[in-house]
Amino acid sequence: MQPGISPAQAMILGIVEGLSEYLPVGSTGHLHVVESLLGLWATPEGKSAMDAYAICIQIGAIIAMLIISFGSIKAMARGIVGHNRDGLRLLGNLVVAFVPAALIGLILKESIKQYLYGIWPVVGAWIVGGVFILAAMTRTPGQEGAAMERLTWRAAFMIGITQVLALWPGVSRSLVTIAGGMFVGLSVSAAVEFSFLLGLVTLGAVTISEALKLGPLIVSNFGWVSPIVGLLTATVSAIIAVRWMIGYLRTRTVAIFGWYRIVIGVLVAALAIGGLIH
Repeated sequence: MQPGISPAQAMILGIVEGLSEYLPVGSTGHLHVVESLLGLWATPEGKSAMDAYAICIQIGAIIAMLIISFGSIKAMARGIVGHNRDGLRLLGNLVVAFVPAALIGLILKESIKQYLYGIWPVVGAWIVGGVFILAAMTRTPGQEGAAMERLTWRAAFMIGITQVLALWPGVSRSLVTIAGGMFVGLSVSAAVEFSFLLGLVTLGAVTISEALKLGPLIVSNFGWVSPIVGLLTATVSAIIAVRWMIGYLRTRTVAIFGWYRIVIGVLVAALAIGGLIH
C-alpha cells in the first residue's frame, strides 16, 4: 500500500480540488490526472488509499462553500423554524434537485467506477462539455432570467435530472447544473448560486457516505499532517475560485470554461497517447 503523500503533494491535490470542485471543469477528472502524474496510485491498494484521502480535501471544499453561502444557509435554517418562507422554499428545491443523482448514483455506482473511471472517458467528457458550453451556454449575465427565489420544485427537479450526467467523471456537476438552471429560466447569477448550493448538498452527502466507509484509512495511511494540509489548501483555493467565478460572470459569459475544457482534454489525450498518464 502507498506509504502516504508528502505535504507538498497534499498541497497540490488540495489546490486542484479547491479550484476545480465548483468551477464547470470537472474536479474528479483533474484529480485523476494529477494523482496519475504524481504516481500516487500505481497499485490498487494505492488507489484505495487515495480514495480515502479525497475525503479530506472534499471536506475543505465543503467548508469553503459553507463560508461563502452562509447567508443562504442561515435563511434556510430560519425557514425550517418558520421565519423565512423563501429560505424554506430554497431548502425544499435543493432536496428535490438532489434526489435524482442520489438514486441513480446508488444504483449505478459500481458500473460507473468500472466503465467510466479512466483517462479516455474523462477526456471525452471534457471535450464534449467544452463544445457544449461554446454552443449552448453563451447567454450573458445581463440577459433576463428569473431570480433563484422564483424557482419551482418542477424546475428544481429538472436541474436535478441534469446533475445525473455529472456521475460521468469529467462532465462537471457545476457545468450541468448551471446549464440546467439557465435552461429552466434562471438568470446566470441565479443558476450559478443554485448550482453552488446544490453542489454543497451533493458533495456533503457523498463525503459523509465515503467517510463512513473509508475514514479509518486516512490516518493509518497519511497520518495527520498531509490530510490537514490538503484540507486547508482545498478550503482556501475553493474560496478563491468561487469568488473569482462570481465576479467574472457578472460581466462575461462562461465561454472561457468551454475553451479550457477543450484545451485540457486535448493536452491530456496527448499525454495518455505518450504513455505519461494512465
